[in-house]
Amino acid sequence: MTASGHPSNQLLQTLDAADLDLLRPHLATVEIVRESVLGEAGAALRHVYFPHGGAVSITVGLSEGQMIEVAMLGHDSVIGGGAALADGVAPADATVLFPGTASMLEIAAFRAVAAASAPFRNLMIRYEQVLFAHAQQSLLCNTLHPVEARLARWLLRARDLSDSEILPLTQETLAQMIGVRRNAISLVAHALQRAGIIQYTRGQIVIVDLPALQTTSCDCYAAVKAHHAALIGIRQ
Repeated sequence: MTASGHPSNQLLQTLDAADLDLLRPHLATVEIVRESVLGEAGAALRHVYFPHGGAVSITVGLSEGQMIEVAMLGHDSVIGGGAALADGVAPADATVLFPGTASMLEIAAFRAVAAASAPFRNLMIRYEQVLFAHAQQSLLCNTLHPVEARLARWLLRARDLSDSEILPLTQETLAQMIGVRRNAISLVAHALQRAGIIQYTRGQIVIVDLPALQTTSCDCYAAVKAHHAALIGIRQ
């Protein structure tokens, strides 16, 4: 929540006053700390989170022991809402990538509000469609598009959620997020740096030329934003 008591989470902002009043007594503002786990695949969830800042990476594990990101969530998202409305079991891992704050409530309270408010319940269902679009577009992107375009798309999303051109990221993290080897990230990051689009130092990327990064990205970045606007009414 902001100092005025209004939510900075964009999903909560779409609720009318009556539905927000149903939620307020159950919400607690918490810090989400980098690398903390908000949900583990196959495990029962205890809480639902509405981030106000920071970013949470939703990843799935592969049989070879690798993992790949299917979505990056933040102030335009809810974490655990779909699972809470279903069986309460996390379908994927949710790990904090950039620290921030979130409004947290217990699953029982979340379900009670969803049962009492059709608009809130419908918003959560529509958001699950957004999350599916994120995952679907990520799969398409990682299958069809070159590493340079995929990295640019990912950095643009990270910038949107962190609201900063300075991103604390290692090459290992980037490689995991888009499902490539570290040497591929190294080659592309150096190419983008030579082009004056980013500056890369160990553990940090600075976006120098945002329009050029947007041009480098594939259409997946804009496609996901359009899905979000169409289903939720939020223009990012």
